[in-house]
Amino acid sequence: QLSFDLRNAAATETSQQRKADALKRLSIVESFREANTRITNRPEWMVMQYIPVIPPELRPLVPLDGGRFASSDLNDLYRRVIIRNNRLKRLLEIKAPEVILRNEKRMLQEAVDSLFDNSRKSNAVKAEGGRALKSLSDVLKGKQGRFRQNLLGKRVDYSGRSVIVVGPELKLHECGLPKDMAAELFKPFIIRKLIERGIVKTVKSARKLVDKKEAIVWDILENILKGHPVMLNRAPTLHRLSIQAFQPKLIEGKAIQLHPLVCAAFNADFDGDQMAVHVPLSNAAVLEAQLLMLASHNILNPQNGTPITLPSQDMVLGLYYITKGKKTIGDEIVRGEGKHFYSAEEVIIAYNEGRIDLHAWIKVKATVRLNDGALVTKLIETTVGRVIFNQSVPKEVGFINALLTKKNLREIIGDIINITNVPKTAKFLDDIKQLGFRTAFQGGLSFNINDLIIPSIKEEVLDNAKGEVDEVWDNYNMGLITNNERYNQIVDIWSRVDTRITETLIRELAADKQGFNSVYMMLDSGARGSKQQIKQLCGIRGLMAKPRKSGSSGSEIIENPILSNFKGGLNVLDYFISTHGARKGLADTALKTADAGYLTRRLVDVAQDVVITEEDCGTLRGIATSALKDNEEVVEPLLDRIVGRTSLHNIYNPSNDETIIEAGSAITDDIAKVIEEAGIETVEIRSVLTCESKRGVCVKCYGKNLATGNMAQRGDAVGIIAAQSIGEPGTQLTLRTFHVGGVAGSASVESSLVAKFDGTVQFDGLRTVTAENNDGDKIQVVIGRTGELRIIDVKNDRLLITNNVPYGSTLMVKDG
Repeated sequence: QLSFDLRNAAATETSQQRKADALKRLSIVESFREANTRITNRPEWMVMQYIPVIPPELRPLVPLDGGRFASSDLNDLYRRVIIRNNRLKRLLEIKAPEVILRNEKRMLQEAVDSLFDNSRKSNAVKAEGGRALKSLSDVLKGKQGRFRQNLLGKRVDYSGRSVIVVGPELKLHECGLPKDMAAELFKPFIIRKLIERGIVKTVKSARKLVDKKEAIVWDILENILKGHPVMLNRAPTLHRLSIQAFQPKLIEGKAIQLHPLVCAAFNADFDGDQMAVHVPLSNAAVLEAQLLMLASHNILNPQNGTPITLPSQDMVLGLYYITKGKKTIGDEIVRGEGKHFYSAEEVIIAYNEGRIDLHAWIKVKATVRLNDGALVTKLIETTVGRVIFNQSVPKEVGFINALLTKKNLREIIGDIINITNVPKTAKFLDDIKQLGFRTAFQGGLSFNINDLIIPSIKEEVLDNAKGEVDEVWDNYNMGLITNNERYNQIVDIWSRVDTRITETLIRELAADKQGFNSVYMMLDSGARGSKQQIKQLCGIRGLMAKPRKSGSSGSEIIENPILSNFKGGLNVLDYFISTHGARKGLADTALKTADAGYLTRRLVDVAQDVVITEEDCGTLRGIATSALKDNEEVVEPLLDRIVGRTSLHNIYNPSNDETIIEAGSAITDDIAKVIEEAGIETVEIRSVLTCESKRGVCVKCYGKNLATGNMAQRGDAVGIIAAQSIGEPGTQLTLRTFHVGGVAGSASVESSLVAKFDGTVQFDGLRTVTAENNDGDKIQVVIGRTGELRIIDVKNDRLLITNNVPYGSTLMVKDG
């Protein structure tokens, strides 16, 4: 009957509000009717007759001094329910009028609602500070709630925390642990040893001995620490590399020493970060820490398989400096240039005797690795510094003859891991860390204000630009162009100026002192600084973005740029515009970090039960994969997407029908290269999306474990790795916003198309008009927005690349 009435009401009701209410009630009524077919469920059971009260220990009354009491919020909420309930009883007994009863019932219902969940109500019950009272739900939920604070999160025994400082002389698997901290952490072990050796009889006297810090205690502690790693953790723990194990070394002082190469994994720096130390107690835990968690085993990042223990900052700068060559020009004489040496030892002896300079180009006999992986000994041209660097490189890798930048180093470390093994790589990393720090220090690589070169064409370019802008304004004032067009043209003029000044600046910096300008070396090696920053120091600050709410479409650009730079100093207006962007960055950072952390939490929650459970599920399905492209620009080549995956079918070479790889075998680096060279564009691979395992996924569908470089094993928690690999960069990105300081980064449209392949040109849907350029020659100007330019391979008619041709371009080639 009620259901019928509600349906009728919902159909005939005129007001939206009452209609919505009727529909809401109807859905509940229908649910009851549906449930009654299976179980007996009565509506009156949904009303609480009794309210349970939590034990008094959980809602304490604390006597304060001065005879007052501090009461838990829950007590107030319970009290309101009791008072209203009793008042309602009394009103019912004296048969009060209906109006008063109804009001009292409503108030009682509200009191109960507040007790259950006060934060969700619009008119929450407030305490005397205007603060909403904490209800039962609030006590349970969130990070500070009962579950996460007290039940899942507990304080850990045998742990401590302290500030970290850099420990440049440590090995990759070591950390420095303050003596006093270690004595406290390993107290039970020390006490046991003291009693075993018969130095003391009782635990109590042993404890006294430890607290007095007797000399014998340190000897025993040294002994215990051998082969007993500790785990270091830096909050926020965003991925599995935020907790790693180290072999402790006892040090004086109160700060933990951390190896400089593991900072990237922890995302740590030494501006006052703190880290926590935990001691693995059981033998199983110690073994696991040594075999799985030791820092020297975790060189690769589980997200993408690239090395994460990379030299950074001073180390990169030192290595760049030592491998840079210099030629004799004029009166700048480079000693020993062009000499021949029989071996690396000879070079080093000559260098130590001061006969040749560090940057001299010399010829020396060395073992080089060719592209196909063969080692060949021959005479090569290289610099003295590169010979010194190669003393650290494992012999199997061959001579590395390159100028080292951060990017190169990443590739070199990856290669060394592939060719040799992890312990050798760890040793190599330690050696180049020492070398980098030493050379950066001995080279005296700092810069002064004269190293900031102001580009020679700056004045001229700016004057021209001002002229162009005035022209645009004249056109606007005469009504020839709209305001929008004027704004776009002006912004366009300034971004062109910006690009031109930046390019000239980098060119002139690179030419200064044969490229030994400190600022340029810092930029070129990737140690510090970006083109943007150097442009602002000695070019122009350029166009600034209007700060605005994130999410609104695009950042608008303030159309008058800042034409001064930091070397010359800003005037008041420039400074004022600059402050705007800098502040936005700081505000964003504070707000966004919380969201990103919560994202990781939710991702882990959905993915945590995806575990590798079997070798092969035997599915016949897979997904087709090809290179990721963004407007014909390859973001990620096919090679990177298929390495370490399992091929679904046999793959044949299209030119000669040879089998490149059998179905169901893993695609290695070499095979992937063959596939790419054969010009195959799409490959079908097994994927976790199509895996048919009952629980979890299988090894063949998942592929390579990126952290080890081998195929995954059963029991790998791949879901959690995936969740962390998405969440961790997300958090880092929000922290990076504020480093740019609001300079408008304008991606200008490419001014020309450069062919990447040989072939013939085809146009598709291009509409052109003939016009004259400034020299009076006839040119073809594109007037359509949908035109495409394609390049076709002559031999086998394959389409190599297609490009969109923007509106207003000039054509330099003919069709065909």
